[in-house]
Amino acid sequence: MIVLGLTGSIGMGKSTVAAMFADEGVPVFDADAVVHGLQGPGGRLVPAIEAAFPGTTGAGGVDRAALGQAVLGDAAALSRLEAIVHPAVGEERAAFLTAQAAAAIVLLDVPLLFETGGERYCDRVVVVSAAAAVQQARVLARDGMTAARLAAILTRQMPDADKRARADFVIATDVSLDETRAAVRRVVACLTAR
Repeated sequence: MIVLGLTGSIGMGKSTVAAMFADEGVPVFDADAVVHGLQGPGGRLVPAIEAAFPGTTGAGGVDRAALGQAVLGDAAALSRLEAIVHPAVGEERAAFLTAQAAAAIVLLDVPLLFETGGERYCDRVVVVSAAAAVQQARVLARDGMTAARLAAILTRQMPDADKRARADFVIATDVSLDETRAAVRRVVACLTAR
């Protein structure tokens, strides 16, 4: 099995590219989806997050906006949250890899792959990338997003150029979807040819 990491900064098109890999038959571990499940209604991390950050959860699980306010710009608070979330995501990743043991390639879609040292679980890494103006336009089109919030998020993320420099493959997402899909297919072909 080849474990392929997929990462890229906010607004670069990770979800779109992950879906393209899935369309090619590659099983995908979506770290964001796993986190949402762990923090959603009845999620196993909800009690621990409420204990660490009182008032950030409710019947619907974690209130992501409230939790974001509680940790944004506070390194100690963010570290406390990561100490709750990262081990649980690691357990889910290990279960996914075990369940997919017969697959030739699996994809780990992890937004902060390099920032959290997650590349150590990968044989190869794909970085999705787009021009900064395209990235900004995509992110600012999201509900509730502001330029200040985007700037705060980007300070936590490794710069795009650094991610591209560390990648085994770079897939552009500021081109047509057909061009991006062709790049995904080239990566799959390259890895299966090994």
